[in-house]
Amino acid sequence: MQRLTARLVAGLVAAVLSLLTKQCVANGGGPNLAERVIWAVNSGGEAHVDVHGIHFKKDPLEGKVGKASDYGVRLPILRSSPEDQILYQTERYNEDTFGYDIPIRDEGSYILVLKFSEVYFAQSQQKVFDVRLNGHVVVKDLDIFDRVGHSTAHDEIVPFSINRGKLTVQGEVSTFNGKLAVEFVKGYYDNPKVCALYVMKGTLDDVPKLQPHPGLEKHEEDEEEDEETEGGEDGGKKPVLPRSKNRVQSGPRTPNPYAADNSSLMFPILVAFGVFIPTLFCLCRL
Repeated sequence: MQRLTARLVAGLVAAVLSLLTKQCVANGGGPNLAERVIWAVNSGGEAHVDVHGIHFKKDPLEGKVGKASDYGVRLPILRSSPEDQILYQTERYNEDTFGYDIPIRDEGSYILVLKFSEVYFAQSQQKVFDVRLNGHVVVKDLDIFDRVGHSTAHDEIVPFSINRGKLTVQGEVSTFNGKLAVEFVKGYYDNPKVCALYVMKGTLDDVPKLQPHPGLEKHEEDEEEDEETEGGEDGGKKPVLPRSKNRVQSGPRTPNPYAADNSSLMFPILVAFGVFIPTLFCLCRL
């Protein structure tokens, strides 16, 4: 009887543990976000642990490459939680191409998250640069202000995979030697920079999203409304007003290069010279 009772108890315990295990898996058990991150750095700043538990280490390029800046600490950063604004307030920039070498040992699917904010320039076409991943251009002509405006958090998310010694990113394949080279490429407009970055195992669905941007959301809603009104009930197309470029303008507009055009003043000056020179010639003859 005691043996039978012991077996029943053991069976009940095993059943409960099995149910608990299944529940944990259903609720997203396994490695949490912080455990999936294999490398993270707060560029131009000190070590920081964000609200998700990700440990951003102090910038290893300090005193080696580029310049660190904390110019943004005087500004609140939109779309970012108050606890993590420091990740967008500090940055590292360089007058030439620079980057980080990230060691990766295991194969699998990964996500590179690059954090940016424009805290200095107040208009577009002032800082524009590319981002390369082991030679592959994964972000082309990044203009942070043009994307989201001034003092606003912006993340560039780049999925990639490593399999059998090959790196695959955005449809391109190259040999992988154990290091992920993330480069910020010098362009024609100012210097490349980055505020923070990290690499994690997982997919796009695993990446924490930034807070909504009211300006961008309104623009997307306007686009959807325009698309709905393009076709009429009779199948014909209704005229659609031209849409502006997908940009949130939060600073002064680019100055008009023709605003100070003084060409209208040239005519009186030329007339004066035309009268003065003959008069001077006549006076000299006298």
